[in-house]
Amino acid sequence: MPAPSPGWGVDEIVAHLRALGSDENRAGMARFGIVTDRAFGVGNTALRPLARQLKRDHDRALTLWETGWREARLLAAFTDEPKRVTREQACRWAGDFNSWEIVDTVCDLFVEAGHLDLIPVFAADEREFVRRTAFSMMAWAAVHRKSEPDATFLAWLDLIERHASDPRNFVRKSVNWALRQIGKRSAALHGPSLALAQRLAGSADRTMRWIGRDAARELSDPKTLAQMEKRAARRTAPAAIRR
Repeated sequence: MPAPSPGWGVDEIVAHLRALGSDENRAGMARFGIVTDRAFGVGNTALRPLARQLKRDHDRALTLWETGWREARLLAAFTDEPKRVTREQACRWAGDFNSWEIVDTVCDLFVEAGHLDLIPVFAADEREFVRRTAFSMMAWAAVHRKSEPDATFLAWLDLIERHASDPRNFVRKSVNWALRQIGKRSAALHGPSLALAQRLAGSADRTMRWIGRDAARELSDPKTLAQMEKRAARRTAPAAIRR
């Protein structure tokens, strides 16, 4: 099998993915709730090195996405050029989402592309995986948008509270994920996030109660608090010490 190269076209990439796949991998993915009706059965441990070999190419990423294959769409997310990802593209791709795995992978790209303004738009969408997109973007932004002001995340707490009663599995888990990641981002965000978690934990609504209890448990854990203190100390340490 020839080694992948940046010059490969979409047909060559899809043929390569087909050759790498296996029914055994597809069965394993299905057990984790991954949609496999359009999947070859190639794990991310193979897809990420392949993406590095192919390198970034926006136009190719758009064509890979249109194939509809799971692996091709993941490669599209790994190899697209964030600065060329438009708001319209993000909305179009979100409309195609049919799996938590695709959502959580592509949301990292949306965050890197800077389309945080789409978060309330996606949250208002009634489709399960589109709504999940909003909260997965919040979680990724909390981790990767280092220079984003705390005010951005504080505003998202209202969206979290508004949709914390959505009982659909893939929504409630992403709401929980967003709340936990925001709460762990900084000391300034920890207090409001923990207060929201505790408020949800006392709700009569079963879904809100689950989200609140789980988030409050992690945000109150001594290990979480110690890790936050370490990160804060690194940020405030002089540059010479950080090196």
